[in-house]
Amino acid sequence: MVVLSQPVLDNLAHHFETCKPADEINIIPAVNLSDYSNAKKLILEACKEFGFFKVTNHGVSMEFLDRLESEVVEFFKLPQQEKEKSGPPSPFGYGNKKIGPNGDVGWVEYLLLSTDAAKATCPGISDTLWCLVNEYVCAMRKMVCEVLEMIAEELKIGSNNKDVLSKLIKNEKSDSCFRVNHYPPCPDNNNNNNNNNNNNNNNNKNEILQPLLMNGQDLIGFGEHTDPQIISVVKSNNTSGLQICLKDGTWVAVPPDPTSFFFIVGDSLKVMTNGRFRSVKHRVLAGDSVKSRVSMIYFGGPPLSEKITPLPSILEEGEVSLYKEFTWSEYKNAAYKTRLGDDRLGLFQK
Repeated sequence: MVVLSQPVLDNLAHHFETCKPADEINIIPAVNLSDYSNAKKLILEACKEFGFFKVTNHGVSMEFLDRLESEVVEFFKLPQQEKEKSGPPSPFGYGNKKIGPNGDVGWVEYLLLSTDAAKATCPGISDTLWCLVNEYVCAMRKMVCEVLEMIAEELKIGSNNKDVLSKLIKNEKSDSCFRVNHYPPCPDNNNNNNNNNNNNNNNNKNEILQPLLMNGQDLIGFGEHTDPQIISVVKSNNTSGLQICLKDGTWVAVPPDPTSFFFIVGDSLKVMTNGRFRSVKHRVLAGDSVKSRVSMIYFGGPPLSEKITPLPSILEEGEVSLYKEFTWSEYKNAAYKTRLGDDRLGLFQK
């Protein structure tokens, strides 16, 4: 077991105590991709109101998704020393508990992989898993580009500019990445074991885990944050835990749906729409004491040299940019120097 430093734990506990409790109502927008004209409208509305939506009828084979998830689970079942052959992440590779270089931690282990086959090296991963990941990344890139072109159309950017967003993902220099998160079952912190032989172990466990608990029950899996890229796509198993933050600060639990994909608006797309879209804060709580949560995330990023500015075609007469001009490389470097929950875009606001 990894023992977390007390200052880090105290900071996490304080940070989460300030959040409003999650609401159980289901208000997550659902978009049927096969209904093109209606899908465009729903996506645009969801990006503005939530920065988040669910996609159904996406055309990705469930049999393929099940095979990929099965291979991912097999990797995380490996002995710890075998998994660590693929780490530590720098930036790509296997990581455990520690999220990034700035003190963020969570009840999670993960693989972070480049979508550029030439850069993708991770010695502990099987050839089968590599092949499935590459196929999955291709499917996600295609779906992301389809959605971004719907957004461009609905924003009335112009028939000749349909690919103004998607071309950034299709570009061979696109700085995209793929992440797999595994949240192990949460230890039973409410188990009052009367066996005296186990008392010391239980006390030690509770001392480590208690600062990571929110509301005395849920363990922090991945702390609240926004994604810095253009857009992200999440696929998870049937275990709950993902939550998003609404405009009023209320946290809403996202019901799991292993047959669908969830899209998350990133900071870059928020800037490109000059604040019209929300880059939604989200987090994962690892509160299930029996089942693991497995999630796969494709992060669609632009080329490093791409300037991130509001699209001129959507600015109204007299409207000025809310943000200073910056490249994706500059924003990425700034983002990874901050803590997860920091307001990264605040550094670039005018």
